Amino acid sequence: MKVRSSFKSLIRYAFVAVTWGSLTAIWAHIWMLHYSYEIAVPFYHRGNWLVVGVYGVLLFFFSHLYGSYRLGYYKRSNVIYSGSLALIICNGVTYLQTSLLGQGFMQIIPFIQMTVVQCLLVIVLTCIAHMIYMHLFSPRQLLMVYGGGNHADHLLSKLAAYPENFTIKNTVHIEMGYKYIGKKIVKHQGVVLCDIPAEARNELLKFCFERGIRTYTTPKISDVLIRGASDVTLFDIPLLLNRNQGLSVEQRIVKRFVDIIMALVGLVVALPVMLVTAFAIWIYDRGPVLYKQVRLTRNNRTFNLYKFRSMIINAEVDGAQLATENDPRVTPVGKILRAVRLDELPQLWNILKGDMSVVGPRPERPEIAGEYRQTMPEFEFRLRVKAGLTGLAQTEGLYSTTAYNKLMLDLAYIANYSLMQDFKLILKTVKILFMKGGAQGGS
Repeated sequence: MKVRSSFKSLIRYAFVAVTWGSLTAIWAHIWMLHYSYEIAVPFYHRGNWLVVGVYGVLLFFFSHLYGSYRLGYYKRSNVIYSGSLALIICNGVTYLQTSLLGQGFMQIIPFIQMTVVQCLLVIVLTCIAHMIYMHLFSPRQLLMVYGGGNHADHLLSKLAAYPENFTIKNTVHIEMGYKYIGKKIVKHQGVVLCDIPAEARNELLKFCFERGIRTYTTPKISDVLIRGASDVTLFDIPLLLNRNQGLSVEQRIVKRFVDIIMALVGLVVALPVMLVTAFAIWIYDRGPVLYKQVRLTRNNRTFNLYKFRSMIINAEVDGAQLATENDPRVTPVGKILRAVRLDELPQLWNILKGDMSVVGPRPERPEIAGEYRQTMPEFEFRLRVKAGLTGLAQTEGLYSTTAYNKLMLDLAYIANYSLMQDFKLILKTVKILFMKGGAQGGS
C-alpha cells in the first residue's frame, strides 16, 4: 500500500510539473513578444525573466489554493474548473502588473487569446492525467465500521458519489467485536470509522497503525476543538493547551480593521452591480428591494441582516422556514442572484457597522438556532466569534451539507483561527461563486 501511495504521489507531481511548466512557458513566450513590441525597446532578459518568475509563483499559489492539482481527490470537472479559474485570476493580476510596467493599459486581446489557449491546455492535460490515473489505480476497497449514530448512512451516500475513488466493500457494526472486525480489516485497503465510541476507536486506530492500514475517521466535536490546541511540554510531559476563549483581543482588533477596509472597498467596487440588482428586483414585482431579517452574532447578540430580496413578497407569512434547494418562493430574479450570491452584497453594510465580519460562521436566525440547540447543544459554540459573510462551511461544504457537519466546519475555523486563514477563505469564496451547490470535493 505504501508503494501504491508513493506511485499516486509521483503521478500527481508529474501532472503538476507538466501543467505548471507548460502554462508558464506559454505565458512567457506570448508576454515577452507582446511586451517588447508594445514598448518598442530591445528585450531586456533579466527584468522580464523576473516577471515570468513572479507569474510562476502566482500561478502555483492560486492553483494550490483552488486544488487544481488534486488529481484523484477532486472530480475531473472540479480539477479543470479550479485550474481554469486559477489561470484567469493569475492572468488578470499579471495584466495589471504588466500595464503598470508599461505605464499604460496594454492590449488585452493577446492576454485573452493566451488565457483561452492555456485553459484548453488545462482541459487536455487534466483529461489525459485523469485517464492515466484511473487506469493505473482502481477504486480503494474500504471497510466501514459504524456505531449507533445516524451519520453512517449519510456518509455512505456521500462516498457513493465518488465511485472512481472509493468503494465501500463491506460494513460492520462495532458490536461484532474486535476479533471479528480485525479479520475484516486486513482484507481491505482502508477503514472508515464512523460514530463509534472513543475507546473502540482508539483500539482500532492502533490496530490499523500497527499494520500500515489507512483509516478515515469521522471526528467528534471534541476532536475538532483539540486540533486547534498548541503543544506545551511540562517537564517531560507533553500537553495540549486549548485556551477556549475564541479570538484574543489582539486578533479581534486586527480582524476588525481588515473588515472595515474590505467592506469599504467592497461597497465602492460593488456599487454599480448593486444598483443594477436593485432595479432588476424592483422592476419584476414593484416590491421592496431589500429584505431585513433578525440574525444572531457574537455572544448571542441579535442584529438586522440585510439582503437583496430573492423571494416573493410575504414569503414567510406562515413563520420562519429554511430555504430548500428548489424553493418555489424564489423569484426568477432571485434565482440568478442566489446562483452567484449577489443577494448577499448588502451585508457589506452589516460588516461596516460591526454586526458581522467578512469571514466567520454564517449568521443564523434565533428560531432556527433554538431548534438546532435541542439536538446539538454545541451549536452555541459558534457564537464565540462574529457571524461572517463567508466561512469554512461555505467554501468546503455543499448546499445540502447537514447542520451538524456545518457546525463541525465552523468550530474547526474558530479553533484554528488565523488572519492568513481568513485571506485564504476569502480567495476560496471566489471559486464557489459559480459552482452549483457550493464546493465539491472528492477523496
